[in-house]
Amino acid sequence: MRPKTKPLAFSVHLLTGSGAALALMALVAATKGEWRLMFGWLGIALIVDGIDGPLARKVDTKKNASNWDGTILDLVIDYLTYVFIPAYALIYTGLLPWHLGLVAALVIALTGAMYFADVRMKADDNCFVGFPAVWQMPLLVFLVFDPPVWATLAIIAVLALAQYTWLKFIHPMRTARWRPLNLTVTILWVILAGWSVWDVFEPPGPVKVGLLVTSLWLLLVGIVMQAIPERPRTSVNAE
Repeated sequence: MRPKTKPLAFSVHLLTGSGAALALMALVAATKGEWRLMFGWLGIALIVDGIDGPLARKVDTKKNASNWDGTILDLVIDYLTYVFIPAYALIYTGLLPWHLGLVAALVIALTGAMYFADVRMKADDNCFVGFPAVWQMPLLVFLVFDPPVWATLAIIAVLALAQYTWLKFIHPMRTARWRPLNLTVTILWVILAGWSVWDVFEPPGPVKVGLLVTSLWLLLVGIVMQAIPERPRTSVNAE
């Protein structure tokens, strides 16, 4: 007998699947060079990605809508919004000459696909193993700072290679260690990123500095935690 599907649980799968529609809207905006609108759609997709997991666990989609695999669905949506759309946009943003932008985009698309298929991408502490292919974040920072071509290419190369290292990168919501601080930095990054997009990637100086600092924190804090192992908790028994 096939398991029954409960409407509430299936609706969470539909919420996750709506990311595909949001990705399509972001792609349409990108084809028109409307980068603010593209990031707007990607921002909504990011919100959906942040809430669908807790909802799925709350309604137990694995039990109550088991004909659909939420993990696979989530990976498909994440690849579209985190990898494919930013790679496509990179070709046309003017950050790189067209031919170099195409090569960089192909590298991002290929390495990102292989990363999402890697069964070792999550550690036991809910950190990502290797750079988690969130390419919309460096793309936004590139648009704000407009670095030299060599620096943009170098950063892309380093991050692409970092996807296949043993280095750890935090999941702001699920990595327990330093979670309050990391979640606060993440919220601050989202605010500063939204401000930057609203100001057509030319925000005030303090916003740019804040965006850079929070970006570096989110990029490096997992590696710092890895270099400073957490002390095992000791229990003291009362005599």
